[in-house]
Amino acid sequence: MATDSITAAATPPLLRRVNAAKLLGVLSRAGVMTGTGLIEATGLTRATVHAVCNDLIEMGWVVELDPGHATVGRPSRRFEFNSRAGYVLGVDVGAARSTVLLADLRGVTVAKAGRSLAAVKTPAERTELVDQAIEEALGAAGVTHAQVLAAGIGVAAPVDRAGHILADDEFWRLFDPALGTHLTTLHHWPALLENDANLATLGEHWRGVAQNVDDLAVLLAGERFGSGLMDSGRLLHGSRGGAGEMLYLKLVEGVGTTHGIARTIRAAAATALADPNLESTLRELAGPVSAEQVFAAAGVGDVVALGILRGVARRTARVIATLGILFNPELVVLGGGVAEAAGVLVPEIEAELSGFTTTPPRVAVSSLGDAIVSVGAVRHALNYVEAHALDLELRPGG
Repeated sequence: MATDSITAAATPPLLRRVNAAKLLGVLSRAGVMTGTGLIEATGLTRATVHAVCNDLIEMGWVVELDPGHATVGRPSRRFEFNSRAGYVLGVDVGAARSTVLLADLRGVTVAKAGRSLAAVKTPAERTELVDQAIEEALGAAGVTHAQVLAAGIGVAAPVDRAGHILADDEFWRLFDPALGTHLTTLHHWPALLENDANLATLGEHWRGVAQNVDDLAVLLAGERFGSGLMDSGRLLHGSRGGAGEMLYLKLVEGVGTTHGIARTIRAAAATALADPNLESTLRELAGPVSAEQVFAAAGVGDVVALGILRGVARRTARVIATLGILFNPELVVLGGGVAEAAGVLVPEIEAELSGFTTTPPRVAVSSLGDAIVSVGAVRHALNYVEAHALDLELRPGG
């Protein structure tokens, strides 16, 4: 009976759809392919490959190229995924800044825009500025709203599997809980909310230093610690989206707060310079000392700056050790605003880790810079497009 049901369900239209999804998946990750190449890659018959490719060409997902010149017999048909069939947005809605990437369907960035959010007082103001950045990116590339197929949106708050923001913490309430709904209603494309550290993890796994690493933690470590966790290539969310949240650091000896590397360095510098007997080049700087200035001073041998960075490295090692003990990742990537400078901390962090855990992870710094979350947001949007491609309507620009 079960076999009969399966057979009845496997109607020609359903099989055609399954085959179309299979072919589209291969083409979206490859360059130009011949019919023969698609047969070998999918195991489908020649007749099926050509029939389904014709369907995908008609839908706009695939283009057929000039067959070229064959030395013997009929030239092979040549197919290519239409990466400009539509576009996706990757949006990082941070506490201080929003960054927007507009990308084609291979994830190639075609426009970038941003807005400062430092002076924002309400979630509604934040949403308005994010929308302005989106409009700027679309305008710069000459892309219409109708050509956007999906937008990935990263926020510095837990987001559950259904895309709902958890607003139990005062910091998390900075973000509009209905941000995704507002953007979807305004633009008529799916706005897919996700935690920023989770998106950073997707971005690192896709385009960063963690390619081919499936057991991974990404630690956003600038102003406030937050982590995204990947186990066997799958993001971890938890029951309410709280997996990887780091409020527990308040309970960890030697850490005590969720303050990130940049914030901790600034506080340590202010404390050190309050002692008039300490000699340091940092005293020559006007105004409050920044984390970047401390890294620079340490680079030229300033003893006070070097001491600050040693303390920060030991504290950060405790944070990474908790992730290593609880989740046993192969690699922990430091990301966020301090990533580029934080490379100097890695040797001391790794030296400290072996004292905390018998399975210390490797530590690296992100190569994606300030785009780490928005790159992951692009990947999040592309995942949606790939899963729903045959149900999406492609609309030309103009």
